[in-house]
Amino acid sequence: MAKYSEKAEDKVHQALHEEKEGTLKSGSGKKVTSKKQAIAIGLSEARKEGAKAPKKKN
Repeated sequence: MAKYSEKAEDKVHQALHEEKEGTLKSGSGKKVTSKKQAIAIGLSEARKEGAKAPKKKN
């Protein structure tokens, strides 16, 4: 299993916290209601910052 970096873990944790509060928005501006979607957003943000995170699935 892939080991995530601390930065990636922090981004995912932050995204999950925002999803729970109801403040996390998707790219289209709609409110995120799924934990899976929140995790995907967190990993995507971590990748953009250069953190070690698993590759995006097709």
